[in-house]
Amino acid sequence: MKRINFLIRTLLEWAQNIGLMIIAIASMFAIGTEVISMIGLQKVSLADLLLMFIYLEVLAMVSMYLESGKMPIRIPLYIAIVALARYLILDMKSMDAWQLVGVSASAFLLAVTVLVIRYGHLRLPYESDDSHNKHTDS
Repeated sequence: MKRINFLIRTLLEWAQNIGLMIIAIASMFAIGTEVISMIGLQKVSLADLLLMFIYLEVLAMVSMYLESGKMPIRIPLYIAIVALARYLILDMKSMDAWQLVGVSASAFLLAVTVLVIRYGHLRLPYESDDSHNKHTDS
């Protein structure tokens, strides 16, 4: 039974690494395509830069996951914020006021979420080290 579990775990790790490499290669291809497009148009817009930033964040997320084995939760939130900003920049003229408020509020909520996650790991001042250790040891 242990051998089967080991084989399944190994197979899943390989599949995960292959998937991550596909994502990384696709992101690099997308960056290259965007650069070629900018060169062809001889113009760089803010929307182009934000799109390239999204691709770079995806690459950073893949890299961090390969290094640590953990999914960094803040990076997808950053990607979502930049994607919403890009959406606002590209489609602002065709949006009505409520759509603008909705997209802006979504970006704001994501930013607040990042702050909560970032500072949420700090212990409250009234917690002692002993109470923290009791919870982690059991």
